[in-house]
Amino acid sequence: MGDAGAPRPGPGRRAAVLGRPIAHSLSPVIHNAGYAAAGLTDWSYDAHDCGEAELAGFVAGLGPEWAGLSLTMPLKEVALQVADAVSDRAAALGAANTLVRRSDGTWWAENTDAPGMVDALRWVGIEKLSRVSVLGAGGTARAALAAAADLGATLVTVYARRPAAVEELAPVASALGVPLAAAAWPSSEADSDVGDAGPGDAELGGADAVISTVPKGVADPLADRVAWRPATVVFDVVYDPWPTPLAAAAQRAGCRVVSGLDLLLAQAVHQFELFTGGPAPVAAMREALYAAAAARTRT
Repeated sequence: MGDAGAPRPGPGRRAAVLGRPIAHSLSPVIHNAGYAAAGLTDWSYDAHDCGEAELAGFVAGLGPEWAGLSLTMPLKEVALQVADAVSDRAAALGAANTLVRRSDGTWWAENTDAPGMVDALRWVGIEKLSRVSVLGAGGTARAALAAAADLGATLVTVYARRPAAVEELAPVASALGVPLAAAAWPSSEADSDVGDAGPGDAELGGADAVISTVPKGVADPLADRVAWRPATVVFDVVYDPWPTPLAAAAQRAGCRVVSGLDLLLAQAVHQFELFTGGPAPVAAMREALYAAAAARTRT
């Protein structure tokens, strides 16, 4: 996948998350808890508001104390243009959520969303998948395709409101070597008799895993219309509010459920290790994240 190079030594090491908007990010909580638990007392991690047009200038102005950057929307595609080198995975997905400062001072782009999804699924006991259903066809769906490929999926069916969006995923699926199928967005109650699931709903719930990559609220109408099987794992990348109606319905049916918090933690663990060159204290990072998320829910 390429080589990030050893982290640059020196006191006062820094990292940050960039995006717009960014004030809501819990990444500083995760990474700073990791630094504290690992005894990296001279490391710090904060958040910076940054748009696409500003990323190149921001990166160019960073001093040698900077070890890496986490990138959220809308920076994941432009990151590939800013980096000096790009991992095979980030190139295949057309998106990077991580910039790592290499020992020679250059920047290396990586995507930790995809391996983060794999880790989050493994945390609930998933080692292999055959059929995967993905809700949505945007940037996060690309990471879902890569995760499905890593877990041996023989078919990924993407449900999208725009058929053209699925066509845009075809080159990604081809590069990953995973068979891709398109399906219409599952029917709503307005399309059929109340209490009856449409054909797409039944097929959706029959997959080994359902990964919802759509924004908050988009999948809510599907919650009680999918014919869930207890054997299906449901992964909803939304974490605020939690549980989402989709996740709650799946839990009631006996499904194992993975949340966006699990993904946020898992991808941050990979970033921590890329930035510091050492193992991440996962338990401490998880505890800090879930405490912060719970406190936010109460306010």
